[in-house]
Amino acid sequence: MNMRRRFIRLSMLTALLLVCGSAVLAEEKPAPEPYYEWKVEGFAINAPIGGLVGNPENGRKIAVARKKGNCIACHVMPILEEEFNGNVGPPLTGVASRLKEGRIRLSIVDEKQINPMTVMPGYYRDPRHFNQVRKSFKGKTVLTAQEIEDVVAYLMTLK
Repeated sequence: MNMRRRFIRLSMLTALLLVCGSAVLAEEKPAPEPYYEWKVEGFAINAPIGGLVGNPENGRKIAVARKKGNCIACHVMPILEEEFNGNVGPPLTGVASRLKEGRIRLSIVDEKQINPMTVMPGYYRDPRHFNQVRKSFKGKTVLTAQEIEDVVAYLMTLK
């Protein structure tokens, strides 16, 4: 086979591999989570983020999960299977009888709106305002809007 044909075949094969490889990579990468704007009114976010409905069972799992909400690291919670509860933040047992849903939502989304000196992270702050973020976390919130609503739904069961 002459050199020109070999070059053309190799070029075509390379182009085919690039197209196929790009399609595979595009399929593997999940779509980014949308970021929903939220509004504080009277020390509360009264509307569910993105209009989503929370699932209390998922919210309980997120509250305990060390790589998710990890609420239990700082708050006493009525989760008996977890021996060690934190005491940095206020206890969450009975929180729904003390605070309204919108106030609970704001605390999870961005407690600094209420208490600028808090050590509690903002779990759903606008990622465009972050700087010096690890590449794998760039453009992401700590929890998704759905996870926020799930945790709110769970905490609303704690009366």
